[in-house]
Amino acid sequence: MAHMCRHMTGGTASCAGWVGVIIATATTDWVRICDYNVDYATCIRMDELGSRGLWAECVISPALYHCVALNQILTLPAYIQTSRALMVCACLLGLPAMLLVLMSMPCVRLLNDTARIKQHRALVGGILILIMAICGIVSTIWFPIGAHRAEGLMSFGFSLYAGWVGSALCLLGGSVMLCCHSADPATPRRENSFYYSRQGGTATPLDPPANHAKSAFV
Repeated sequence: MAHMCRHMTGGTASCAGWVGVIIATATTDWVRICDYNVDYATCIRMDELGSRGLWAECVISPALYHCVALNQILTLPAYIQTSRALMVCACLLGLPAMLLVLMSMPCVRLLNDTARIKQHRALVGGILILIMAICGIVSTIWFPIGAHRAEGLMSFGFSLYAGWVGSALCLLGGSVMLCCHSADPATPRRENSFYYSRQGGTATPLDPPANHAKSAFV
């Protein structure tokens, strides 16, 4: 029961983290930048407050919210290109990772499924989820540092918080899934196995494989 609860907790946290990573990748409110060292309200009134994300750069003002797509790939800073690549990889890795986690659930039965196969699925799924978490953490840390060095960083945006939360949940879920890659308590081990003799009717520990063939003639 504890094994199943641990598995469900890891799968739920990983799925929620994947959704957070997708939201962070798709939205553009990563950081708020301002050309002048003034307060937030003054930047809005002067139409100097900007919002920058992976795919667009926007200008925020009381009467206008205008965005310009960042299409010039060759002229973009390195931190934007790298963060794009890492976040896209994290989103794409989420699909096979979630499928492996789903198929490794104790309540899901496939043809010719064994406990060992499910453990291998949980292991591979947990590793993929941890790679997602690493990609998200590197992107969401490197992007604001790069934006701060290039221009004045005013504050963090909603997308960056979503990326942090999603990466943390993926890190938690992947770690739990790796903990699920352990010996199944319901699987009997050979040293704990017994066989019954037809003559005495008593339980005798199972001999090594070399002597197992002889016991068949008792």
